Amino acid sequence: MPFLFKKLEIPEVIVIEPQSYNDERGFFVETYKYSDFKIAGISDDFIQDNHSKSVKGVIRGLHYQKSPKAQAKLVRCVQGEILDIAVDIRQDSPNYGKWVGVKLSSENRLMMYVPVGFAHGFAVISDTAEIMYKTSKEYSQENERGILWNDPKLNINWELSEPIISIKDTKLPTLKYIDNDFY
Repeated sequence: MPFLFKKLEIPEVIVIEPQSYNDERGFFVETYKYSDFKIAGISDDFIQDNHSKSVKGVIRGLHYQKSPKAQAKLVRCVQGEILDIAVDIRQDSPNYGKWVGVKLSSENRLMMYVPVGFAHGFAVISDTAEIMYKTSKEYSQENERGILWNDPKLNINWELSEPIISIKDTKLPTLKYIDNDFY
C-alpha cells in the first residue's frame, strides 16, 4: 500500500499520507511499513509505541531525549485534531531554532516523522485528542530534556488563547540554555 511522503520547510521532517481504502463498512489504512518508509529515507527501527489523550487547549512539549537515547518519532492523531510541532535543535544546522507545524487529525490521517535532533510538542485543537506515536529508542528519564513551550526566540504560534501546560513543562529552559548534544 503506497504512502505519500512530503518534506516540509525543514526537509528532515516529513509528513506521511497513507492511502485509505473506504467502503460502506468503514476504512482500512496501513500506518507503517518499514520497506516503504526506508525507500523514502526513514530507516529508523521503531521500538516503542506510546498513546496519549489530552483535552482541548493542552500543549505537551517541547520534548526530546539526549544521546545515547535520542528518539526519532512517528506521530499520528487517532481521535480529534492536534497541531504537531518539530523544532530543529541540531547546533550545526542552517535551520537551528526553526520550527515546522502540521495539523494531524483522525479525519486527515496524516502522520509526521520527527527525526533525532528535533524537539517535539503538540497542541490539542479539538475537544479531546488521542495521539499514538512510535519512537526509535525507549523512554529514558535520565536523558529526557525539553524547551520552554513559549520561548520568544522560537515564536511558535500554538493557535491557542489559553493553553494548559504541565508544571514540569513550565519549568523547562529556553533554547539558549538547553542541554543539547545534537550536531
